[in-house]
Amino acid sequence: MSPSEAKTPIGQPFMELAVVESTNIYAMDLLQANLAGHGTAVFAHRQTAGKGQRGKSWTGEPGLNIALSVIVDCSFLTITRQFPLSSMAALACHDFFSRHAGEETRIKWPNDLYWRDRKAGGILIENLVRGNKWQGAVVGIGININQVVFAELLKNPVSLKQITGKTFQPLELASELCDCLEQRWQQLKGGDEAGLLAAYNRQLYKRGEQVRLKTGNIAFQGVVEEVTGEGELRVSGGLQDLFRFGELEWVI
Repeated sequence: MSPSEAKTPIGQPFMELAVVESTNIYAMDLLQANLAGHGTAVFAHRQTAGKGQRGKSWTGEPGLNIALSVIVDCSFLTITRQFPLSSMAALACHDFFSRHAGEETRIKWPNDLYWRDRKAGGILIENLVRGNKWQGAVVGIGININQVVFAELLKNPVSLKQITGKTFQPLELASELCDCLEQRWQQLKGGDEAGLLAAYNRQLYKRGEQVRLKTGNIAFQGVVEEVTGEGELRVSGGLQDLFRFGELEWVI
């Protein structure tokens, strides 16, 4: 894909599937085979093997939540700086969720969706790189909508229904989420990486607060300051100032 081909808004076409192994796998297969391009959205009512961050699985009750993957054109971006895409997606999810759940919605670094101290959703971005060119990416999003009973192994989940007491239509909300993604995508496409980063930091979970963190087998306390343009978390008063994705765990 080239930027000139990325004219279709995110969410067009919109593919609705009853069941699929993983929306990310399905979308990536389409992208690699050149059967789908920028803007294509894949929504599933049920995933049999949903994918989460760092090799973890994403589980949810069939028909109750958002399981969505969108294909985006990354050919105008630099593969060595991937955080602007991540911040775009995280902000779009925040924009969407806060409309319904209110101002206590936050982004937990690097790209989890939180309400108060509970996880409402997560993002998994997988890239297609050919040669040294970042051709495209699949942005996978899982958000808890109507589910109220969760597996015990999930420590702190929350859904939109638990927050609001209302029942929603996940398919309709997935379309709304695509609109939010399109708005933030246009900001990224327009070169406003600084604006995205500033907005991300305004919504950063626990910013300015002392938290308990863990790196390796060492737990420590530090104050969350900000996230840099490279996607590193800046922490003051801890073992070190900057942490990259995968180097740090939250102790919540």
